[in-house]
Amino acid sequence: MRAVHETGRRRPVVARTGGYVPLREYAVIGDGRTAALVARDGSVDWLGLPDMDSPAVFGAVLDADRGGRFSLEPAVAYRSDRRYLPGTNVLETTFVTSQGTARVTDALTLHDEVALAPMRELQRRVDGVSGAVPMRWSVRPRFGYGTRTTRLLRRAGVPMATTGSDALAICSWGAGEPQCGVDAISGSFLVTAGGSALIAMPFAHQEPLVLPARAECDARRERTCAAWRHWADDRIYTGRWSQAVMRSLLILKLLVFAPSGAVAAAVTTSLPEHVGGERNWDYRFSWVRDSAFTLAAFLQLGCPTEAHAYFWWLMHASQLTHPRLQVLYRLDGRAATTEKDLPWEGYCGSSPVRIGNAAAGQLQLDTYGELMQTAWLYARATGRLDADIGRRLAELADLVCATWREPDSGIWEVRSAPRHFTQSKMMCWVALDRAAHLAERSLIPDRHLARWQSTRREIATFIETRCVSPRRNCYARAAGSEDLDAAVLLGHLYGYDGDVQRMRATITALGQELRHGPFVDRYSGEDGLSGAEGAFLTCSFWLAESLARTGQLAQAAALMDDLVHLANDVGLYSEEIDPATGDFLGNLPQGLSHLAVISAACAINGAYKEAGG
Repeated sequence: MRAVHETGRRRPVVARTGGYVPLREYAVIGDGRTAALVARDGSVDWLGLPDMDSPAVFGAVLDADRGGRFSLEPAVAYRSDRRYLPGTNVLETTFVTSQGTARVTDALTLHDEVALAPMRELQRRVDGVSGAVPMRWSVRPRFGYGTRTTRLLRRAGVPMATTGSDALAICSWGAGEPQCGVDAISGSFLVTAGGSALIAMPFAHQEPLVLPARAECDARRERTCAAWRHWADDRIYTGRWSQAVMRSLLILKLLVFAPSGAVAAAVTTSLPEHVGGERNWDYRFSWVRDSAFTLAAFLQLGCPTEAHAYFWWLMHASQLTHPRLQVLYRLDGRAATTEKDLPWEGYCGSSPVRIGNAAAGQLQLDTYGELMQTAWLYARATGRLDADIGRRLAELADLVCATWREPDSGIWEVRSAPRHFTQSKMMCWVALDRAAHLAERSLIPDRHLARWQSTRREIATFIETRCVSPRRNCYARAAGSEDLDAAVLLGHLYGYDGDVQRMRATITALGQELRHGPFVDRYSGEDGLSGAEGAFLTCSFWLAESLARTGQLAQAAALMDDLVHLANDVGLYSEEIDPATGDFLGNLPQGLSHLAVISAACAINGAYKEAGG
């Protein structure tokens, strides 16, 4: 099997068009608080500071002229390849030129208990591998998404950029004499075989800016690599597609916001689902939709600490809106996510560029099923739930009994009128089914158990009589509709106890009508937005998992083989892919895509073991 994120053939760097590179060209680095996108040409084109959901300091991926970036590359023509250092989220890019080879190691260093450390720190180390390579670099910070005035100056001879209570410095060793221009700090140097240079960018927000020494930087970077490797070494997975699974788990860990335990859906905002279109959303929040897959992944792969932290973050965040669930919450648990547009042109002209997400105010009934499934997984793993959590879960079940008949916006957050989406009803059934199981085990109050059970039957009757395509005898996208929706696969994956033959017919219909090779569209029919979108990668993995769970193992494994090869050269998945070109679309790295990789791989491997294979 081909490794999905091994070092590939060195390629000429794709020329930027209008200042933009294909989204496949990006890798991600992170430190548990924030994350940066690094292009294969060495440019850091996205970085929010101080946190993942903070305003960007580098945002060139969304506005090549005004977004700001940190470029570092050979000053002559080059080819490049890259990889993650084994077991880490530290990126290594090798540049090959006619004059020699240079290697750049990019890291957002982890919090350091050994020495006084900057609040956040981006390090870029350059090593000469052979010959002598002329290098050039430029830092163009644009605080507050470029809306705040950035002042460049020197203090104690160190170039800095400041605005308000934010400041960053450029500390360099062996990287040439920094030039402090009107809107950029830049330099150039020659790196020879055996030589090295380092550019560190410490950042501070409402606290003094720490200027580190080189030895401190080198030691902190080594400790960062060691910490990642130590974490990865303790994880458990021995099945097929192990490289894809472990890279997905490392990406999932990178998406964990360490101060709270929340898991971000992605590190970016407004990367388009259709280039030039309006389907551009802010994903730097944590979705309840992702919760069950998240907890399952942590538990399956030996991450009990992360599972515990995530569950308690989810319980604390949802308490703020109890008994109603909000579709998404901020990484610090707050509920407010007001949506507004930035005056940026967007990736390759894809506007608007949005910050905040209005989906937070939608009614999405599926979230109750996903949260109850999460609680069920947690209780099954730990054997207990605190009494106050049990009381709240029982109240959520009561709310589902009262609201399941309402139309909603569905898991895909359509912006058309609310409907009776089949997947929403299935997840309401899951919510009451898990509540009943928890009550039967005395983990939550059982005073309304009979009501939950009777309502569960009512929901099943609604689904089986109103949400079926008569022509195909399969589950339709919504009541009274002939459209299809890959999200109904979740009903199957979460144990909706419907008609077995009907679910098989649904899998067949989805394969025939929404699948194109390894690609699966989310749904057919309108959604209140203009333009098209790419194939939704998560749906492809859900289909592979569903095939395995219905005994179609060979088809499941074949689809999985195809899907793991759709990752980019360092093993990342975006939200969607253009089936015609293979181009990445949507925000990246997309947590739900990587969660689906893990879930499908574990399910298929489990099915093979059960079958004795």
